[in-house]
Amino acid sequence: MNIAFRSDIGRIRLVNEDRAWAQHVNNGCAVAIVADGMGGHLAGEVASQLAVDTFRESLGGIELPTLSLEERRTLVRGAILQANEVVYDMASRNDQYHNMGTTVVAVLAGQDGGIIGHIGDSRVYIWSKGQLVQLTEDHTLVNELAKHGQISQEEAANHPRRNVLTRALGTDEQVEVDLIDFDWEHGDLLLLCSDGLSTMVADHDMSAILAGGDHDLDAKAERLVELALQAGGDDNITVVLLHHVGDTEQEG
Repeated sequence: MNIAFRSDIGRIRLVNEDRAWAQHVNNGCAVAIVADGMGGHLAGEVASQLAVDTFRESLGGIELPTLSLEERRTLVRGAILQANEVVYDMASRNDQYHNMGTTVVAVLAGQDGGIIGHIGDSRVYIWSKGQLVQLTEDHTLVNELAKHGQISQEEAANHPRRNVLTRALGTDEQVEVDLIDFDWEHGDLLLLCSDGLSTMVADHDMSAILAGGDHDLDAKAERLVELALQAGGDDNITVVLLHHVGDTEQEG
């Protein structure tokens, strides 16, 4: 499995509140996470960094191939809930971090498939057999309105409150984690990203980059960030790519 990741502050924001981490664990398996922080002065970057650090520590030393599907689900859910506890505790004990939080989307990927843990509007897509499919569902106000037929998908994409989350990590003592199982095959790609990519770059443009056979994985990640910047770069942009191939050397 190959890995590449990139993060950019964008053209508008003064601070990059996105954080990401990805790493091989063993036997061609990998772990990855993207967190997009929110809050007052510096609080967003504190929340996202705490979430990534806690998740990484929780998964230290795992032997993924030996775990059952249910054990993998429990591991991902537990690591995210631990991150929620850490961020919430920090926010509760420090006035400057009051109500800080972060999105989180994390992947535990083996050769046969994996588990996604998800809170907020950062996303995971899979590119397989020439098609890009979004695997996660945004925890946003406009997505709820669209699901219930109150607004169209086009209206949702341009809604003035499209960034309002209905669920985030660290803002409440208890939080629900969405867990998603996925299967993938040799040649497939997983894309984890913050909304700085998904709100600025259309699915068909992302798909075209991932399909391109003339770029290595690093270059694909760079190109995705470039597209978001060219579209305006209104937010921080973070991209993690996992490529299901035989070579396990990291490219990013």
